[in-house]
Amino acid sequence: MGRNLQSGERLRPIDLARGHGLSTQAIRNYEEAGILPAADRTPHGYRTYTPLHARALRAFLALVPGHGHQTATAIMRAVNQGVAEEAFRLIDESHFQLLDDRRTLQAVESALRDLAPTTASEPDAAVSGPSGTFIGTLAGQLGIRPATLRKWERAGLVRPRRDPRTGYRVYDEADVRDARLAHQLRRGGYLLRQIAPLIAQVRAAGGLEPLEAALGDWRRRLSARGRAMLTGAAELEAYLRERG
Repeated sequence: MGRNLQSGERLRPIDLARGHGLSTQAIRNYEEAGILPAADRTPHGYRTYTPLHARALRAFLALVPGHGHQTATAIMRAVNQGVAEEAFRLIDESHFQLLDDRRTLQAVESALRDLAPTTASEPDAAVSGPSGTFIGTLAGQLGIRPATLRKWERAGLVRPRRDPRTGYRVYDEADVRDARLAHQLRRGGYLLRQIAPLIAQVRAAGGLEPLEAALGDWRRRLSARGRAMLTGAAELEAYLRERG
C-alpha cells in the first residue's frame, strides 16, 4: 500500500510535524490511529511519508475545528480504509447537529421574545396558587433526568417551592421558564456557573436583556463552526482527489 502512496518526494516525520507545530510523536500517533495512511519503512525501519500524507494531515487538522477531534478521526479513518460512504455519513451527522443547534438558538431567541417580564414578586405570588409542575413532569418535558433539575436547583438556576403536604418540589411558571432557558443555554455549550448569573439578572431586572450578549456569542460560535466545516470539506475533497 505504501508504495502506491508515493509521489516522488519522501518526507520524515519531523517534516510533517514542523509545518503544523506538532511533535513527531503526534505524527506517529496519527498514523497508528488511522488518521494518516500507513507509512513506508526504510531498510533500517524508519518511517517515510509522502506529500499524500501531508495532504491527509492538512485535511484532518482542517476537519477538527468544525467536527471535533473524535469525529474528524473517524472521518479520516473511514477514508483511509476505503469506505468513503461512512466518512460522508459522519459529515452529514455533524451538519445535522449544527442545524439542530441553530434551530435551538432560534428557539431560545423566540422564547425570549415571547417571555413576558417577570417581577421579583411574581414567583412568591405563585406559591399560593394551586397550579404547578412536578419535577418528573418538567424533566420529561425537557428530556432530562430529575437529577439534573436537582443539580440546577443547587446551582441556583431554579427555585421550586415544596408542596406543604407531600414535600414534593413544585415548579411555578417562573421556575419552568428558568429551567427552559437553562436547558437551552446548556445545549449551547454554556456552563452552570455562566448561566446562573444570567438567570439571576433576569429575575432581578425583570427583563431578558442580559441574555442578549450570550446569545450573540453563541450565534458567532455557530457561524465559526459552519465556516470551519467548509474549510474542512475543501481539504478533505483535495485529499480524496489526490488519493484517486
